[in-house]
Amino acid sequence: MAKILFMPLRLLTGLLAGIAARRLFARLWGLFGGEKVPDPTRRDVSVGELAGGLALQGAVFSAVRGLADHGSRAAFRRLTGVWPGPRAEARDD
Repeated sequence: MAKILFMPLRLLTGLLAGIAARRLFARLWGLFGGEKVPDPTRRDVSVGELAGGLALQGAVFSAVRGLADHGSRAAFRRLTGVWPGPRAEARDD
């Protein structure tokens, strides 16, 4: 039941995280002196610039979406008392 209730929040959070990640990446790329975000379809982009841009973009998107997903799960838990996802495994520390 918690999964069904959590789904709209997860979708909304994912969309907002995608928008935020795109803006953050564009700002970070601008700090490195890149005028245009590297696009694989452009003929004039160098392989090094493209690789660097794609690596930065992947890191930014992964971090922002992961943090947003965890934050939405924590907010859902605060509201409902249920964590929407797998339970933590027992540790043998």
